Amino acid sequence: MENSHYIENLLAFLDHSPVNFLATHEICTRLDAAGYTRLDATEKWNLEPEGNYYITKNGSAVIAFALAKNPSCSGYKVISAHSDSPGFRIKPHAEMYCEGGVVKLNTEVYGGPILYTWFDRPLSIAGRVILRSDDTLNPISRLIHIKRPVLTIPHLAIHFNRAVNEGNPLSKQKDMLPVIGIVNETLQRDNLLLNLIADELNVAVDEILDFDLSLFDTTPACLVGLNNEFITSGRLDDLSMCHAAMSALLESTDTGMTRIMAIFDNEETGSGTKQGAASPLLMNLMRRINECCGGTEEDFQRSTAKSFMISADNAHALHPNYVEKQDPTNHPLLGGGPVIKVNANCKYMTDADSAAVFRTVCEHAGVPYQYFVNHSDVAGGSTLGNILTSQIDLRGVDMGAAIWAMHSIRETASVTDHGHIIKVFRTFYDI
Repeated sequence: MENSHYIENLLAFLDHSPVNFLATHEICTRLDAAGYTRLDATEKWNLEPEGNYYITKNGSAVIAFALAKNPSCSGYKVISAHSDSPGFRIKPHAEMYCEGGVVKLNTEVYGGPILYTWFDRPLSIAGRVILRSDDTLNPISRLIHIKRPVLTIPHLAIHFNRAVNEGNPLSKQKDMLPVIGIVNETLQRDNLLLNLIADELNVAVDEILDFDLSLFDTTPACLVGLNNEFITSGRLDDLSMCHAAMSALLESTDTGMTRIMAIFDNEETGSGTKQGAASPLLMNLMRRINECCGGTEEDFQRSTAKSFMISADNAHALHPNYVEKQDPTNHPLLGGGPVIKVNANCKYMTDADSAAVFRTVCEHAGVPYQYFVNHSDVAGGSTLGNILTSQIDLRGVDMGAAIWAMHSIRETASVTDHGHIIKVFRTFYDI
């Protein structure tokens, strides 16, 4: 598949994945189309060597795996990424009524978005809605994706704040609330949000028990630049890595090791959930694969000792207006290839051994590579790699695509880099 096809596929994936639940659903849809079998964690598994399977957790995490011929002691090749992105979640009892009938929604910030970028955008609502069922412990879960713009967060006019361009602290509770409409004869006051949800799902309001709903920018993902060299979209961090991992897995072949794609949720808030990387989700899956395929505990320990993981989460590209923010000698460029992420204080799982492995994979793929290290006066964050290694004894490397404006409502990445990363991931699975 040529790179242009990968990019068209990525843009469609981004537009279908405005929130974590829909990203996971889109991945599952593509796995189904490729012949992967969905497994239920509550049922007995009958796994076949060289079979292709996947599981989900909470509807927002998915782990797919292609078994080796001898799964119990062959080892695992893992690529991990995350489905969530910073933004705004809608609170319960969200409607707030203002003078003139204007209605705004009460929201809570999720993760660390760049707040200013959310002003004056055409926004809408997506996520999951929980409905009544006959089984109290298992209510019905429905996805919702309102594609038309229904919200905006209006900025205060510069005439009321002449210093706005000189730095303007924002209150998440006051300044960032989205407006949904004006109450009048056609827009009723009671249960405004619930009525919208009920109409969208074609259910009665009293069937709705709860929801996990987020805001998203309805502007489609697209290419920019004189030669269409840039991708601009929301949620590139980290859906571009989810897409690259999925594309590589679906094109990979069995070379003697079980191949795993692990997409977790809640990385942006620390991964400490049942569907996050700090949970035993991946470790339990790997153990279950081993047991279902007749392996012993010793086989599992031998398998993990042979294994390697790529923790795929995006990196900061050198910004043309802020060159001084980067390390003097390790500043990745858009279009310069996948980025190996290094931190002396072990915020990443990368060490010289694992960096050498990934560098060699890049060389096999014929793809350039580059390094990211924080400026020594700037504290960096962590990601999935070192969290997962607290659960499982794995070698591995943290890497990502170089992007601009990480955590903005729209981020920018390189078309060339995305194709390179898919090629590296496929080479990793296939060598």
